[in-house]
Amino acid sequence: MVFYLIGLGLASPSDITLAGQKALQSCSSIYLESYTSILPSTTPESLAAFHNLPLSSIIPAHRETVELESDQILQKAKEGENVALLVVGDPFGATTHTDILLRARKSGIPTRVIHNASIMNACSASGMQLYTFGQTVSLVFFTETWRPTSFYDRLVENASIGLHTLLLLDIKVREQSEENMARGRLIYEPPRFMDIPTAIQQLIWTEGERKGGILVPEETLAVGLSQVGAGENEKIVAGTLKELSEADPSVFGEPLHSLVLVGKRLHPLEVEYAESFALNKDNWRRVAQEVYKVVLDEN
Repeated sequence: MVFYLIGLGLASPSDITLAGQKALQSCSSIYLESYTSILPSTTPESLAAFHNLPLSSIIPAHRETVELESDQILQKAKEGENVALLVVGDPFGATTHTDILLRARKSGIPTRVIHNASIMNACSASGMQLYTFGQTVSLVFFTETWRPTSFYDRLVENASIGLHTLLLLDIKVREQSEENMARGRLIYEPPRFMDIPTAIQQLIWTEGERKGGILVPEETLAVGLSQVGAGENEKIVAGTLKELSEADPSVFGEPLHSLVLVGKRLHPLEVEYAESFALNKDNWRRVAQEVYKVVLDEN
């Protein structure tokens, strides 16, 4: 018996590693997690077909499954089954997965983690170098009554030492309205995925509330990422926050979206690499030189 925590990678069923695929073949129960992130092209049906697995062995795992019913998942392993929990990206991208792994180990269940690529390292597709990224920040949908700004403190800390910030944008899958939740009705709202313009609107609103002076729409460079690793569907768009907020939403591609805020340690090679994604290449270079003080070779 083994409890496997397996990373699915970035885009499709084919992104799983050979080690992950081999592990799946040995499992009688395979839970496909779908709330910390999702792969639009990966469903139980596509996963079963690609890896030649019985469809009955693949079980969709929503938030309540992983957080509230994890004991049932682990019980199968205790009874002698090989059990896998499949996670978009890398298994340790969310604390929920660390928690279930710790519980398995405390129960004496042998465990194995099989890693994979995730947005945490694939964000380098933006042209920003990984070793100059600071803390990653999750940005949730604002509502009329709930607009948390605690994430801004992490932006300030990163900005204070010139580091880039990766922003992970909210997804809402199997969410209930307040009314349905209050009435105990298991009716779920349509899925929603935060896009880059929405994220920037929330960032600018937060800057107005917190007034730290770190997000100036005309002077802050950023890179929007969509479906990284998905081949032709991948989209990367660079510009100032103002340019990105005013762009036609179609230029950003389909969800899932992420956003990189560019830090002041910006290197000339990063400027040059990301320039190919810029909405306005001349303005990208101008801001890099005048605001970020990057010395560029104009030859």
